[in-house]
Amino acid sequence: MIISPGSGARRAGDRRAMPLTSPRRSGLTDQVIAQLRNQITAGAWPVGSRIPTEPELVEQLGVARNTVREAVRALAHNGLLDIRQGSGTYVRATSELAGVMHRRFADAAPRDVAEVRSTLESSAARLAAERRTERDLRQLDTLLARREESWATGDAERFVAADAAFHQAVVAASHNEVLIELYADLGDLLREWLRGDVGGELRPEHHMDHARLVAAIRAGDGDTAATEAAGYPFACPRGRLSGAGRDDEAEGARDDAKDTGGPDGTGEDAAEPGSG
Repeated sequence: MIISPGSGARRAGDRRAMPLTSPRRSGLTDQVIAQLRNQITAGAWPVGSRIPTEPELVEQLGVARNTVREAVRALAHNGLLDIRQGSGTYVRATSELAGVMHRRFADAAPRDVAEVRSTLESSAARLAAERRTERDLRQLDTLLARREESWATGDAERFVAADAAFHQAVVAASHNEVLIELYADLGDLLREWLRGDVGGELRPEHHMDHARLVAAIRAGDGDTAATEAAGYPFACPRGRLSGAGRDDEAEGARDDAKDTGGPDGTGEDAAEPGSG
């Protein structure tokens, strides 16, 4: 039986078209949004930095205050900026996807974040052991040394930045573009989590030896590289990894490593206490 469009019945899957409305945002506002976004993505305004004030942007761009305000609000809605009343506007993320992830997962349980880090970084480390180039190895050596130098200064913020750069280099050595982009988009959230773990003062439990990871990647030992990388996110101070069963699992993993002689055959734990 044929059902006429006016009979009130429609086949499954049919959708009535909704009327389109003219966009309200002006072309000028779009241009301002593009300029501000470029400042962010190019690194001129790093994550965590405060952008120029509204009057300063009005003067620099030569546009009305309302145009600047609308552009800033649009970027805040997309997760790139964080508007803090009484303090200013700060860069939250370097891409819309990173901003969405930050906004969506900023309050995620530390255990959940650690599990995601472990999954991504162990996979990247295994691939890096198979695909690394001499240039990758030189970069890892440089960033590992920089990480140790940052630790020696006692500057917590500098150490967090150096540690994050090292882990990004490990992921880059995987030469998997999707994994690299995904990790980059999560990077701001992961750094914030690590920054919260470390706090404003470096303590012995925050340090981990990453030399074994680099050695495994250099040797092409994917299993050891993956094991080393997988353990780092869970080796933070116990109080951060709340959630039933996580402490028992971490303890069990260390016991297993001892029983099997550990990844380096010495009987030592695969991961020492500290932040990754």
